[in-house]
Amino acid sequence: MFLQDVLDLTIKKLKAQTANILTLSNLFLGCFAILFSINDNLKLSMLLIFIAALADRFDGMAARKMNIESDLGKQLDSMSDIISFGVAPALLLYMGVLYDFGAPGAFLTALYIGCGALRLARFNISDNNGYFTGLPITAAGCLATLCFLAIPYWPSPLFLFIMLTLSILMISPFRLKKM
Repeated sequence: MFLQDVLDLTIKKLKAQTANILTLSNLFLGCFAILFSINDNLKLSMLLIFIAALADRFDGMAARKMNIESDLGKQLDSMSDIISFGVAPALLLYMGVLYDFGAPGAFLTALYIGCGALRLARFNISDNNGYFTGLPITAAGCLATLCFLAIPYWPSPLFLFIMLTLSILMISPFRLKKM
C-alpha cells in the first residue's frame, strides 16, 4: 500500500511538471545550438533550433491540455525562448554571414537579441486577450534560422536587412491573432 501511494504521488508530481520538462528541453536544445554554432557546426545548430521550436509548441499545449499552467511555467518559457529563439538564431546567422560585416553585423545581432528580450518582457506583463503584440520571438527565431539555408543563394547584405526587420517586427505594435 505504501509503495503504491509513493508511486501515485510521484506520477502526480511528474504530470504536474510535464510542461516544465518540455520547456527545459527547449532551453537545453537552444543551449546546444549555441555551442554547436560556436564550434562551427552550423547545420546541426539550425536543426536543434527547429527541434526546440517543436518542444516550445508542445509545452504550451501540454500545460493547457493538462490544466497545469503556472506563473513559473510562463516565466521559464520566456527564459527558454530568449535562448532558443533569440540568442541561438542570432548567433547562427552571425557565424554564418553577419560576422563578415564587422561592427554592423555584431550590432544587428545584439539588436535582434535585445528586441527579442523586450518582446518577451512585454508579453509577460500584458493581457494578451487572444492576440500577440508584435512578432512572437519563436516565429522570428524560426524565420531567422530558415534564412540560414539561403546564405549561399542570397546576397550577404540582405541578411543585415533581415535581422533589422525581424528586430523591429518583434517590438512593433501590430497585433496578430493567436492560432
